Amino acid sequence: MKLVQSFRSLLFLFGQVVSAGLYSLFAVAIWPLPPVQRARLISGWAHFIICWLRLTCNLGYRVEGLENLPQKPSVILSKHQSAWETIAFQVIFPPLAFILKRELFYIPLFGWGLAATSPIVINRERARAALVSVTKQGKARLKEGRWIVIYPEGTRIAPGEQGEYKSGGALLASQAKALAVPVAHNAGSFWPKSGFLRKPGTITVAIGPAINTEGKKVRDITKEAEQWIQQTMARLES
Repeated sequence: MKLVQSFRSLLFLFGQVVSAGLYSLFAVAIWPLPPVQRARLISGWAHFIICWLRLTCNLGYRVEGLENLPQKPSVILSKHQSAWETIAFQVIFPPLAFILKRELFYIPLFGWGLAATSPIVINRERARAALVSVTKQGKARLKEGRWIVIYPEGTRIAPGEQGEYKSGGALLASQAKALAVPVAHNAGSFWPKSGFLRKPGTITVAIGPAINTEGKKVRDITKEAEQWIQQTMARLES
């Protein structure tokens, strides 16, 4: 059984790498288009990967709480467990902007494709400057009509564990007068943060009620999102 799973996972990885290279070229070719239109077209790769994942590894997903999505661009505060959500969120949500470290753009071809998505670029070695950059660039992306994805814990956290929730996402939502949308999921149970094995099953993504940030302190927004996410994680991982 594990041998079959390994073969399926390897087949998926092959398709992922090859298609990423092709879509990177495509992303560079459509660079002259407006950012939102460009993001919609580039997200075609995510649609392919999600279908390829289901076909090769029998791994799908379902979404709870779609009715909670606001009608205007908002800040998504999400649990981060694997690479799956960075792909699947492009299918589930409206056009997105992710926060990426600048070193990723140095990767030939793949880095160029990432740059074409007009992400929020930060230098992790300068934490305070990175926070200012996220707020400034985030406001600009929201005005373009794009949603912002921020992982409050800052890095991938293994299932059953919890990191420290940082306030960068709540600060952006507060200063931009945008809604904050908490999101929980159990992708790490099927697509671990290390290793290439992809387990069959169904990932659940839960979207919580939008948090109105107006008149609230940043730490209170962060705490409200943390409580909802962690309570929901306890249910998803039980």
